[in-house]
Amino acid sequence: MDADTGKIIGQPFPIGVRVDTNVYDPETALVAASTGDGTIHIFHEDSPDQLRLVEAVTTEFGAKTMALDPKTHNLLVDTADFEPTAGPSGKPGNPQRRAKPGTFHLLVYGR
Repeated sequence: MDADTGKIIGQPFPIGVRVDTNVYDPETALVAASTGDGTIHIFHEDSPDQLRLVEAVTTEFGAKTMALDPKTHNLLVDTADFEPTAGPSGKPGNPQRRAKPGTFHLLVYGR
């Protein structure tokens, strides 16, 4: 979508669920979207109205909060180890997986 006019200029890409962060690296023209299912989808901006899928990087479950290091162009995502779900709770929605205490870790992805 063109942010100035609201005009739709492209179609959405199929990416994972629970997107938390999108980043753009102006030096490489790469766009990345991190998802809670454990995937970073990387696109190249071929032109202002054209993105092309470069790759989908498998990370870990819950690795959805992401940052870009502008000096190294590395992507950084954080996550933890998670307890398995106990199965359906009988309540609406999906049961939340809980992070195991003390298992926080940072994942670094670069080319």
